[in-house]
Amino acid sequence: MSGRPSLAIGIASSASHRRRLAELFGGSEAVLIVSSVDQARRFLGVAGEPAAPPAEAVAHRVAVDAAAPAATALSIDSDRRVLRWRNREIGLTPLEHDLLRCLVGTPGHTWTHRRLHREVWGTERLGRGSDLHSVVRRVRRKLARLGVPATIDAVRGVGFRLALP
Repeated sequence: MSGRPSLAIGIASSASHRRRLAELFGGSEAVLIVSSVDQARRFLGVAGEPAAPPAEAVAHRVAVDAAAPAATALSIDSDRRVLRWRNREIGLTPLEHDLLRCLVGTPGHTWTHRRLHREVWGTERLGRGSDLHSVVRRVRRKLARLGVPATIDAVRGVGFRLALP
């Protein structure tokens, strides 16, 4: 070692994974935890070739109509924390962002209340469940404001899923 302080860099797309990295790096002298490689590069001032989007970022772009051009794809920009559809954007809170990353990444898949709570809040505690329902309600309003034909359906007693037309 050179005697200089070291910097640990952790990259994780979800808030729960970033919290876990913070726990793992707890004893390090200097830690940077970001949601993407590009965000780390910007923070560090590193220039270079733009990186191809990670596979997980590509998984969060969903064509609402398979025959539609890319401009109609529903996507989440995690660096800027916005939902994009048809060249329109709307800002997301951290909770809305994390919820949508789950749902948009697996359209049609039903996410249980417990699993969503773990992924979005990073804990197993469900409480009354009103926190999850509140975030879903806000996201539904934002989808409607953008005019997205996709819906978030409640599966009674189980959880939620993103339904595409």
